[in-house]
Amino acid sequence: MKKIILKSMFILSTALLFSSCAAGLSGMMSDSASLSSNNFIYAKKNVQGMSQATYVLGIGGMKREAIVNEAKTKMLENNSLQNNQAIANLSVDFKYSSFLGIVNTVKCYVSADIVEFK
Repeated sequence: MKKIILKSMFILSTALLFSSCAAGLSGMMSDSASLSSNNFIYAKKNVQGMSQATYVLGIGGMKREAIVNEAKTKMLENNSLQNNQAIANLSVDFKYSSFLGIVNTVKCYVSADIVEFK
């Protein structure tokens, strides 16, 4: 009888452990430069910046806007804009992951193309 109880408790604990870890993705895309006419070239494609925040029991980390701003700042630090250049096809993606509902991590990926106007 004890073996059956221990075995079922182990299976239940394992199932609970694996079902409590989760991840999700969300994102949006916007156009930040007017590309209606053919007076530009792509200077760089798919430049990226990433930032993350970790929350323990909902405490810690940064607000959503701060995470996006940090990722965008990192993207522009590595790819500074020159004269006649602008950001186009801006995409903001979030990856949410949770472990046992206690530790939550939010990663923000900002990617864009850099266009140069003639």
